Amino acid sequence: METDSRAATAEHECAYSPGESCDAPRRGRPRSEAAEQAIFAAVEQLMEGGASLSQLSVEGIAAAAGVGKATIYRRWPNKEALLVDVVARLEAPEPQLTGGGVRADLVEVIDYMRRRGLAKRSRWVLKAALGQMSSWPELHAAYKKRVLQPRRELLRSIIRRGMAQGELRADLDEDLLAEILLGPILVRTVLWDDSDLSDPRLAETMVDVLLAGVAAPGPAAP
Repeated sequence: METDSRAATAEHECAYSPGESCDAPRRGRPRSEAAEQAIFAAVEQLMEGGASLSQLSVEGIAAAAGVGKATIYRRWPNKEALLVDVVARLEAPEPQLTGGGVRADLVEVIDYMRRRGLAKRSRWVLKAALGQMSSWPELHAAYKKRVLQPRRELLRSIIRRGMAQGELRADLDEDLLAEILLGPILVRTVLWDDSDLSDPRLAETMVDVLLAGVAAPGPAAP
């Protein structure tokens, strides 16, 4: 029985590396990535089946993913950390700043929020997960610390850079300006969830309207 168990385990681990013989040298990275994908997919499938975030358990996720609990705990210290990763993965890809200037970076951040709103509307699993977080303080706190706060700090860093480089007025309150920048897109994605987010130039329009009022004055005309 013990031999059969070891054989089954080896066969299961080998399944994470398609096209690779079980006798081939082990490559931890591909198998690790495949295991993580199986775990992420298992959470999504369980939620699609009607399970709420609070009903999910490490044991149930491991069983659905076809891995052991130890495989999950090697990657995440607890269920909350795993679910934060799952929800973050369901959202739109994180904004990649081009470094083309403060305006370009602000547009990228606001456009990320637009794409995130579209993702939430198109994926009910994401919408359900984000909605359930408010009733689960531990998970919401972990999500805020891991995901939301770094995004807010990214926006603040762009504003600080704009002030330092003279692209924005130096007397601005960076937190207030960040809220003014995020306000319009949050209204459309959170409060008015039936508003149009399809315009790819929406972020540019929002940023340009604001910059017309807070941008540093140009050199005086001769």
